[in-house]
Amino acid sequence: MRSIASMINMDGRVAVITGGAGHLGHAMAESLAELGCSICLLDRNSIALEEVATTLRDRWNCKIETRVIDLESEQERAAISTWIDQTFGRADVLINNAGFVGDNNLTGWTVPFEEQEIGTWRRAIEVNLTAAFHLSQVMAPLLKANHKGSIINVSSIYGVVGPDMSIYAGTAMGNPAAYAASKGGLIQVTRWLSTILAPAIRVNCISPGGIARNQPDDFVQRYIDRTPMRRMGMEEDFKGAIAYFASDLSAWVTGENLMVDGGWTAW
Repeated sequence: MRSIASMINMDGRVAVITGGAGHLGHAMAESLAELGCSICLLDRNSIALEEVATTLRDRWNCKIETRVIDLESEQERAAISTWIDQTFGRADVLINNAGFVGDNNLTGWTVPFEEQEIGTWRRAIEVNLTAAFHLSQVMAPLLKANHKGSIINVSSIYGVVGPDMSIYAGTAMGNPAAYAASKGGLIQVTRWLSTILAPAIRVNCISPGGIARNQPDDFVQRYIDRTPMRRMGMEEDFKGAIAYFASDLSAWVTGENLMVDGGWTAW
């Protein structure tokens, strides 16, 4: 019988992480680098990508490569598998972590339902759902090659439950319908892919709750009041879930959605 240490060891494996320049992507990369993984970070922010890559290389002395990608581009997504094969020679883990959260120039996003725009809806669906499906499709041959492939999709509590809009009152924050629809779809795509790609590739999902990111004090207090663990999440709260689904610790687990939310959805 194998030891826990041998099952969680990921020496020689390669993990591909979208949204790798973000807070959550960084934490996921830290988790897998500590276990011995080489890491490929994908994001649209070249400066932030290199900052994360440098930090990981210095701390874990592992191979870290980056690639700038626009996940709204079908052509750029289609080309990624060949580049990864040429760069690493293999891929074992794909984490579809990137999320469409908008920017200062985006309209029709965190606004009342009546003002949410179809064009913005389409962009969110493209990044949060279509890109995850497409990358899983183009990466599948590489992930199958060593018969221990793992795809991890990152959904949200709002892919499972509806929003309590009262927690946003008096803030500029919101909860767009396209975010919920795309994240809910991602959970079902996880289940669908888990049966289609088995047994060579396992496909699982984690659904984070709210992570502390300097939100307005009123929002934070309302959020905490609704959370059994009485705090918001931190990036390190997700390291264990990623290590579990990426490694052989979960070798007989597929099609699951793990809520990492401090109990938010348990009420």
